[in-house]
Amino acid sequence: MKLTTTRRQLIVGAAATLALPAYVRRANAQSVPRIAAVHMSPVENAWNSRVHIALQEAAASGLIEYEFSEGVAPTDYPRAMREYAESGADIIWGESYALEREAREVAADYPETSFLMGSSGGPAGDNFGVFGTRTHEAAYLAGMLAGTMSETNVFGSVGGYPIPEVNSLINAYRSGVSEVNPDATFLNGFIGAWFDPARAQEAAIAQIDAGADILFGERIGTADAAQARGVKAIGSLIDYTPRYPGTVFANAIWNYGPTIEAIVADVLAGNPTGRSYTEYSFMAYGGNELIYVDDEVPSEAIPAMSAKQAAIQSGEWDVPLDESEPA
Repeated sequence: MKLTTTRRQLIVGAAATLALPAYVRRANAQSVPRIAAVHMSPVENAWNSRVHIALQEAAASGLIEYEFSEGVAPTDYPRAMREYAESGADIIWGESYALEREAREVAADYPETSFLMGSSGGPAGDNFGVFGTRTHEAAYLAGMLAGTMSETNVFGSVGGYPIPEVNSLINAYRSGVSEVNPDATFLNGFIGAWFDPARAQEAAIAQIDAGADILFGERIGTADAAQARGVKAIGSLIDYTPRYPGTVFANAIWNYGPTIEAIVADVLAGNPTGRSYTEYSFMAYGGNELIYVDDEVPSEAIPAMSAKQAAIQSGEWDVPLDESEPA
């Protein structure tokens, strides 16, 4: 059952909230901020699901109140943001990749509302905060494991769009592979969609046919091709291993909880939220992690990967952030 809040419910809720005295509204906002999320894709989509689950968990713990809309088209997106702002949401969460200018214009019209947007651009004003998906550290470590496992030395990857966040993920995976396998060669395909499993599967099959026997699945559908053709795959953002046992041996996991905690702390403290929250996706904050299946990875590959992981977590070494488009 979908939890999407209807427009009628939003309007009624806003009227009830605005009827309260101003000092009561401020007190409520300070105790439990209300977050309204506008998802372009279904919340089942891997990227959106990590945010959605983290927001649900934050609401269950009493940190926030949470409501959302999903499957919102870019043409309707600014209107949805405005409706949530008018309804009294303290924080509006969203993804501005397809409409950077429009999202910033909406935020400028509601200076008392905080906006937290997935974005390839920078923050704006005091209330437009941004974040990037930074699981490149876990992707690098996954690449170190993968580099020891290929029989063909051909490594594939399937991404959505060549934006900096996606590019950095695929490039980090390739760098991890190359650290342990200097003879590796790489294939990549972008499907031009955030959620099109059939197209991702088609792109992955083309790479398998070209010799790839390990695939990095930035998009859902990649592991389906790997499973069908009997090769290995790495999952991105969520844990795909239970769904593809024997196929997905490692996953670069994104944990969004630290980002939520950071902006809620700023809102409660009355701090400006027009800043970058990307750092909270880093491993040092628990924002990303590598999980893998022990008995599906060569035991000799684990010590080097574990040592590199410890260096990343301690701050001794940083995974290079390469946002250039991979060929």
